[in-house]
Amino acid sequence: MGATKTSLHTTEQIEIAEIAKVLAHPARVAILQYIARQENCICNDIVDEVGLSQPTISQHLQVIRKAGLLKGNFEGRNFCYCLDVARFQEFQKIFTSFFNTTTASCC
Repeated sequence: MGATKTSLHTTEQIEIAEIAKVLAHPARVAILQYIARQENCICNDIVDEVGLSQPTISQHLQVIRKAGLLKGNFEGRNFCYCLDVARFQEFQKIFTSFFNTTTASCC
């Protein structure tokens, strides 16, 4: 989405698109599922679990972080991730509202 075109969309539309972008790639879904099963984890643990290269995992983590789904902190030289449960709950409300207001009576 071009920077000049974002003014055409509501904040909610942009937020739904960011969520959809996170969930649109199976590697990001796998990363989220893995992190959800952990108390916290380190990027190298994710690499071992998902089976993609560290730079690829880092790119996916960047998309997930941009959507606000992860919290994390540095421990030594590693970054530990955990899910932002409050943000997940916000997204759940946004998606529920979106699907509840969508009607299927057009055809």
